[in-house]
Amino acid sequence: MKKTLIIGAAPNPERYAYRAAHMLTAKGHDIVNVGIKKGEVAGVAIEKPGQVHHDIDTVTLYIGPHLQNQYYDYILDTKPARVIFNPGTENPELESLLKANGIEPVEACTLVLLSIGQY
Repeated sequence: MKKTLIIGAAPNPERYAYRAAHMLTAKGHDIVNVGIKKGEVAGVAIEKPGQVHHDIDTVTLYIGPHLQNQYYDYILDTKPARVIFNPGTENPELESLLKANGIEPVEACTLVLLSIGQY
């Protein structure tokens, strides 16, 4: 199973990050929720970006490119194997930075990858 850090987690059931958290946990993946909203998603508290988790395989992004630059160091310090850019989060600058640091950028939809067994 791939421990996944969700950036942009929110306790709103209408958000794709919320759906992804539930689908990930339903499929047996451990998650870390990071966001600016208080609360929890899929039984896991939402935390502020601060504590660096070193056991993360995948970061999945649910924030737009205009907000991502404040997370660059946090993502790099986490040292995930890959970062998934969900639709609307694509960011060539961050993708280049990830590649330069040996992290695979993936432009895909976490929900689709989970649905088709390609996560």
